[in-house]
Amino acid sequence: MNKNITPISTFSIENIVRKSILKMKPYSSARDEFKEFETKVVFLDANENPFSNGYNRYPDPQQKQLKTLLAKQKKVSLNQILVGNGSDEVLDLLFRAFCEPNQDNVITLPPTYGMYGVLADLNAIENKEILLTDAFEPNVGEILKAVSENTKIIFLCSPNNPTGNSFSDESILYLLKNFNGLVVLDEAYIDFSSKESWLSELNDFPNLVIIQTLSKAYGLAGLRIGIVYASEEIISILNKIKPPYNLNTASQEIALKKLNQNTLAAQLKKLISERENVINSLKSITFIERIFPSDANFILVKVDDATLRYNQLIQAGIVIRNRSNQPLCENCLRITIGTKEENNQLITILKSL
Repeated sequence: MNKNITPISTFSIENIVRKSILKMKPYSSARDEFKEFETKVVFLDANENPFSNGYNRYPDPQQKQLKTLLAKQKKVSLNQILVGNGSDEVLDLLFRAFCEPNQDNVITLPPTYGMYGVLADLNAIENKEILLTDAFEPNVGEILKAVSENTKIIFLCSPNNPTGNSFSDESILYLLKNFNGLVVLDEAYIDFSSKESWLSELNDFPNLVIIQTLSKAYGLAGLRIGIVYASEEIISILNKIKPPYNLNTASQEIALKKLNQNTLAAQLKKLISERENVINSLKSITFIERIFPSDANFILVKVDDATLRYNQLIQAGIVIRNRSNQPLCENCLRITIGTKEENNQLITILKSL
């Protein structure tokens, strides 16, 4: 991915991090102070139960084995990674580290992932909402007009949820170049897209923060594993405030196993093929008025009456998502791509309505 553009030069991490966070001394757990987990020693330092059951010891607070593998696979530095208890935790850490309660603000772009707004409310941060365009693209001019000296973060979800589309590289680049706060790019669905991740640009843009997850393409939603990729300076700040043992031992072990299985490509191929099959099948459903392009593992469709069709599907034993309460999504339903059998069942029921 060659953007051929000069990186931002006026961004400074010291200008946006909360002063109290800069001054604070992080909590040091027993496993932070003695890090040789595989050394044959007697552990009497962490008040643990000594009777082994596989989980009687605290987990590695820095998830070193998992991060080492991620660094190798994603081609980033080990110190550019923070792993959290789902993307929601790592997003919350960004608010806590960089946004002063009752003073700072962030910018979100509805329709988008709802937790950005929830976390803003939770942390007493003003959320400035700038609607996407009718083409579901960032309205860059209006976004930058809304920026004030207290704007710390702009959240971009690409591919976007619930619309399914990826934002243009030009829009993302322009915001990175012209905003002196953090540009948080949520790439939860990037594995389903033909577009490249922005990870290759991480070293060129010090204000770029990328969020990924093992919940979607990797099929580990039940383990709650979210990942932040950013500059070493940003990761260092987030490490100061994260809970000491925020990712349990079982999640770390299963994630390592999954990442080493080399099954991702085959599953992605099946899901993307099924996505196209579902889209083609939906074209024959008379009450579907529009099918939006998707780079994700779901499809957004506009129907004649979203509430009616949602309830009909519920009665038939299929649960989808009614997104009509989102801006620009009137009478829109979001359909996740399932197995071939599940998708066929969905289409059969839709044709019968």
